[in-house]
This record gives sequence, structure tokens and C-alpha cells, in this order.
Amino acid sequence: MHRACRVLLVVIVASAASGLALRVQAQVAAPSSLPDWSGVWAMEGPTVFDRGTVQPPNGRAGDAGVRESPPYNDEWEAKYRKNIDLIRQGRLPDPITTCGTPHGFPRAMNLPDVYEFAVTREAVWILAENGPNIVRVYTDGRKYPAAEDLWPTYTGASLGRWEGDTLVFTTISLKGSKDNDVIVDRTGLVLSDASRVTTRMRKIDDTTIEARIVVEDPKALKAPWPVTKRYRKQPAGTWAWDYACAENNRNPIGSSGKTLTLGPDGKPLDKDAGK
Repeated sequence: MHRACRVLLVVIVASAASGLALRVQAQVAAPSSLPDWSGVWAMEGPTVFDRGTVQPPNGRAGDAGVRESPPYNDEWEAKYRKNIDLIRQGRLPDPITTCGTPHGFPRAMNLPDVYEFAVTREAVWILAENGPNIVRVYTDGRKYPAAEDLWPTYTGASLGRWEGDTLVFTTISLKGSKDNDVIVDRTGLVLSDASRVTTRMRKIDDTTIEARIVVEDPKALKAPWPVTKRYRKQPAGTWAWDYACAENNRNPIGSSGKTLTLGPDGKPLDKDAGK
């Protein structure tokens, strides 16, 4: 009789544990039906990161005098103004001119050319044709590595979860501009290595994915900085290709600090190339 009771108790405990494991798994798993983000997508508009504040309103990143208005503190506003002035002089080279350098995050969400999104239950991969740029968002319930196992990188460490059809992920451990090899866009926007970014991505209609991005940076910003990006689905059959600027690098940096443009003969087209 006692043996039977013990067996019954073991079965009950095992069943309860199994049920708890299933509930825990359900908390971290993706919804039963993952959203369809298949196909090839392209960002809407030019590569100004914050189109809501850009001045002039039709300004394009890299043009003289174009700027945005993130909530910088005085120190980082001064850094931004200095970069704007260097761009006016043609003396702020884009770090990615060094071929193979990733764009960094959140700039990886603000690229020309096209994107693909690989959605699985364990992770979402954001693949940019303009590369090399891959953002890995883990949705399998893992935790961030311990502080001693984290170091600042271009795209950081991203953990996410599904809230219905919305992917919510936070990116930490970003190197920012501390090594002078990451900018947010070609207006000269920069962030610090204390920045963290929370992104909410969802498909708002059959041909549009929207990313609502909030940047926080206790070193550089006085308040959270919200930015919205949208991506338009491209016609069926559109290809995304690998490419590397080293295959046709026509924009070396000259001894003056200016970014040059080379002609078909490999010689600078710039009139002041030697100045």
C-alpha cells in the first residue's frame, strides 16, 4: 500500500514538474504562428537616421549643413557640431571606407540596398546586403552573458521576445564611437559605449515592416531618443547579393584627411587631392 502511494506521489510530482517546464517554455517561445517576413525588403527613404528631425527637411546624410536633433547633452552636441563642420570641409570620412568594417548598431537598421529577415523560434537574423552586417536577435530565453564575458562590439548583444506579432529586442554592449570607427549616419551622429537600443518590429501590412527604435545613452543623451524606420517589400524574385567595397574601392582617404574619388584609371578625380 505504501509502495503504491509512493509511486503515485512520484507520478504526480513528475507530472507537475513536466507541466511547469511546459509553462516556462511557453513563456519564452515564439507564438504558435510566426509572422511571415520572407522576401527581400528595402528601407524607405534616404539614410538619414532620424528623418523626423532632419534639417533641412529634404536633407540627405553626407551633404554639407544637414543635421538631426537627438536629445544630446552639451558635451555630445559639441561633438556632433564638430563632425558637421568636418563634413562641410569634406574631412569626416565614413569609417566603413575601411573596407570590411561593420556599420554598427543602430546604423545597421539604416542602410541602403536591401535586407532579408530570417525568423525562427530560437532567433531572428537581420541580414543586410550592404555589409558585412548581420544582427542576431536571440529569442530562445537565454540571458545576456555575465559582465566579465561581454565586451563592446559593432552590433552588440541582442535578446528579444515576441509580443504577439511584434519582435521586441534590446541591444547592449555596443562600442559606440569610442574608437572613432562607428557613426550612426553620414551627418556625423555618434553615440557612446554606454548606449543601449530597444527595437519593436512588426509587419504593419503585407508590404511594410516597421521598426520603432528607442536609443538610450546616459553619457550622450539627456532623454530617450525615439526613431521610426520602415522597410518596403520588394517584388517577388528580387535577389540580395554579397558584395565588398574592396572589390572596387574608389574612395580612399588622402593624406589631407579627405575622402577621394578615383576614376577608371585609378587616379583621383578630386581637384584638391593633394592638399
